[in-house]
Amino acid sequence: MGDLSRRRLLTSAVAVTAATAAGALGGVGAARAADGARPPGAAGTAGAAGGGVPARGTSSLWREFTAMPFTHPQIPFVGRAGYRAGADLPRRHARSFVTDVRTYGAVPDGSADAAPAINRAIAAAGERGGGTVLIPPGRYRIDDVIRIGHSDVVVRGAGSGRTTLHATRNLTEIVGPYGSRYGGDKSSWSWAGGLIWLCPQDRWDSLTDAIREKAWPFEGWTGNRRDEWRTLTTLAPARRGDRTVTVASTRDLEPGRLVLLRLADDTGHTLLRHMAGDTEGAGAYVWEDKTKLTSYVPYEWPVRVTAVHGRKVTLERPLPLDVRPEWDPRFTTLQAPLSRSGVEGLTLEAVETPQSPHLLDKGYNGVAFQCAYDCWADDITVRHVDNGFGLIAASACTLRRTKVAGRGAHHPYYCREGSHDNLIEDFTVEQRTVPAPAGTQLHGINVEGLSSHNVWSHGLMEMGTFDSHRGMPFADVRTDITIENNGRHGGDASAGPLFGARFTHWNIRVTNGRAGLVRIDGLAPYSATVGISEVREFDQIDVPDFAGDLHSRIEAYGSPESVRPANLYDAQRAMMR
Repeated sequence: MGDLSRRRLLTSAVAVTAATAAGALGGVGAARAADGARPPGAAGTAGAAGGGVPARGTSSLWREFTAMPFTHPQIPFVGRAGYRAGADLPRRHARSFVTDVRTYGAVPDGSADAAPAINRAIAAAGERGGGTVLIPPGRYRIDDVIRIGHSDVVVRGAGSGRTTLHATRNLTEIVGPYGSRYGGDKSSWSWAGGLIWLCPQDRWDSLTDAIREKAWPFEGWTGNRRDEWRTLTTLAPARRGDRTVTVASTRDLEPGRLVLLRLADDTGHTLLRHMAGDTEGAGAYVWEDKTKLTSYVPYEWPVRVTAVHGRKVTLERPLPLDVRPEWDPRFTTLQAPLSRSGVEGLTLEAVETPQSPHLLDKGYNGVAFQCAYDCWADDITVRHVDNGFGLIAASACTLRRTKVAGRGAHHPYYCREGSHDNLIEDFTVEQRTVPAPAGTQLHGINVEGLSSHNVWSHGLMEMGTFDSHRGMPFADVRTDITIENNGRHGGDASAGPLFGARFTHWNIRVTNGRAGLVRIDGLAPYSATVGISEVREFDQIDVPDFAGDLHSRIEAYGSPESVRPANLYDAQRAMMR
């Protein structure tokens, strides 16, 4: 009770720009039926506006943002999130090699294991430098992981309603049990891996070898022990939002090269404090015992170099944080990423089994992107999965027209291990088809592990929540989403705060009136809550991690239908054109 009282006191101290109530929204199913073409994107009709925002008027926070888009204190710049900085997905692959999985022996009637044939077709495309692998209409049984391990390879079904991969085995059976590097009896298949797994072949081999040897690995860009990198150059001080930086040497840098910005923390944890907005509360916070959180440091951010002039280097995206000498800033190498690969037009359906107890998932997982950059999924449905779509040390990827359906998932979407600049749009989490077994957990759209500048846009969530899963993710955006807010956040206490600075929730329609993790002005430092439904606190566990003034903002409260622009990501993209 004390924690909730403290949250109410903090909330009352926040500057409230608009605080009027809108009428109760209809059920999620009704909202979905009202606009079948793009239900998540419908902003509704104009109603009574909040105090400072006239109906269909432009948000005052948006006007502020347009004056300082790369350095606004509460709203992050995410206008270049996704594949090729937000570009349209390729409709036709540039590589000329095209093959059909039936050529390699796959049969579309579900009578035999098609995984070897599909993987042979994918390998053939990869060995030719890329290409398109077609999976015609039908139902294909797969008893193994479908592995996309080469760049420039697209696996394309005939549409999510026409091509189905029926997965009969889980990752525990295929790869082996996967424990946690942090100890305990948890299964890491509860948050890792996929039955369609996009990951560089060498990285996939090293990961699965380590799992079989029970040497539980780190999963990111610099190897199983985070030691497979070398310095390319060091950086001079720079500010968040800068796209051009000064480096000590450009000898190893050239336009097009992907580099890793590496920032180490100091003994005073000033890097972590900076990620939390440099508030007084962040200064007073006890970081030393957050051992899981501190294991995520150094912060690693992959970015492509676009220009080199003398010692000046221009980047594809603006810096996500300040660059300060005390953090030993440098550009380093990283393991060769998977790039320009995608999966399209199919349904992955696992054999239907009861959902496992919390943190003991067997690995009936959907699609995983790992150490992937500029990759995508489009028109993909996953059904009866433990975990739906995963981003694990993945950056600049786009997931478009994706859906999680069936018996209910632990993490319908998860974004972790330092995943940045990803775009999930036109997504759906369907209501589960069977009741949740006792001891299971539902999260929702997850982000954790210092992941930053990710966007969830145009969404329909018939269940789940905005799962900020500790590990202090920061500068992430959820916009233009309808949600039945009935999930829970997760995360160990040792993983630290739920939120870093500059989280933004913009135009969120809450069908059951539950505040938890959606209204964040009393939770997240330097955050913006704009145009959410009127909500109240019940049946929730989220409490603020930082004391004192959070410097958060709230606007158009109770009036999601009035906020303009209706979609923060779309508006930022339009600014860039």
